[in-house]
Amino acid sequence: MTTLAPALPAMASPQGLRRSLARAERRRKLRALLLVLPLLLFLLLTFIVPIAALLKRAVENPEVAHALPRTVVALQGWGRNETPGPAAFAALAALAADLAALPDRADAGALARRLNSDTPGARSLVLNAYKALPLEGSPAEVKARLLEVDERWSEPKYWQAIAKNGSRWTPDYLLASLDLRRNAQGEVERVEPGQRAFGAILARTFGISAVVTLWCLLLGYPLAYWLSTLPARRANVLMTLVLVPFWTSILVRVAAWIVLLQSEGLVNRGLMALGLTSEPLALLFNRTGVVIAMTHILLPFMILPLYSVMKSVPPTYLRAAVSLGSAPLAAFFRVYVPQTYPGIGAGALLVFILSIGYYVTPALLGGADDQMLSYYIAQYTNVTVNWGMACALGAVLLVATLVLYAVYRRVVKSELSLG
Repeated sequence: MTTLAPALPAMASPQGLRRSLARAERRRKLRALLLVLPLLLFLLLTFIVPIAALLKRAVENPEVAHALPRTVVALQGWGRNETPGPAAFAALAALAADLAALPDRADAGALARRLNSDTPGARSLVLNAYKALPLEGSPAEVKARLLEVDERWSEPKYWQAIAKNGSRWTPDYLLASLDLRRNAQGEVERVEPGQRAFGAILARTFGISAVVTLWCLLLGYPLAYWLSTLPARRANVLMTLVLVPFWTSILVRVAAWIVLLQSEGLVNRGLMALGLTSEPLALLFNRTGVVIAMTHILLPFMILPLYSVMKSVPPTYLRAAVSLGSAPLAAFFRVYVPQTYPGIGAGALLVFILSIGYYVTPALLGGADDQMLSYYIAQYTNVTVNWGMACALGAVLLVATLVLYAVYRRVVKSELSLG
């Protein structure tokens, strides 16, 4: 008896099966992309675009190039060592024409602020010239009229400021955030010792953040260890208490610390009642109050990574080390603590990065020498309205954050390779 084998369908052939699997894989990837697309758009609009705008504004210098285009062109061949002479009278006429072409006083004010940030005194110089418009006549007559309005137009430093800032893009803001500057010839140099501020501010920011991170680790490690040894029900209840600060406004917590740390506050009264001090301690408007409040606010960010790592460490390891003859304390530091290094690193990185961006707590609880870099970013944004300098300082914080994260990744990777 002869049986005829049915013909295999085309899909059952090796080529057809591979095409079917490829189509299924493409559909799976497309579904995954559609699921994460809203998150990607959210990150693009709220994270990537603002950071790109910040970095762009940190090197953008549109005020002079926009307000004085003719003057910038006229000064291109100037040696920047003396006032533009007779051969460069065109710069003076161009300056008058540029000022007259400004749409309104706000544009003149923006120009004056930008030049004044480079050369003090330029604000009144520009505004006086703007008020004296129109300035008409030959270049020599315009020069005489400008000098009549304000004789400081004969000083080279103001012309140097215009020539130096004539480009739409500038490194001046970033250089200033590192206590550097460009001189009249465009060479990079350090500012005078009496004007070097941001290096000390950046060091202070890192110093306060390091101290807060250390205190959070010293307080959070034993608490996280204790929570990891409790039954799940009790640990969940106590973890809720740890998370309570997340549900309270930072301003409310800072205000509470002001009440607690003042001279007649609960902390000083308690210390004096216990006989530990004979007079109230200075705990407000100094570095002590800033560290105490920041440690309290950021402590949960240390506890949570530590707790999650400690819960995954089997308790049998510690008992095995003790049963093999190791002292309990030595077993804890040699066996248990190394296994919690990922939690220590993650918690320390999280607390440190959050600390370097703090503004409200140092502003309310600290003194003049306790303000961190974010305070000066807010000053440049809200008070002096110098967006370029504010964005440059923000870029410094961003770079510091990225460097810290890269170091953390390198350390974690090396530990995993050694393990």
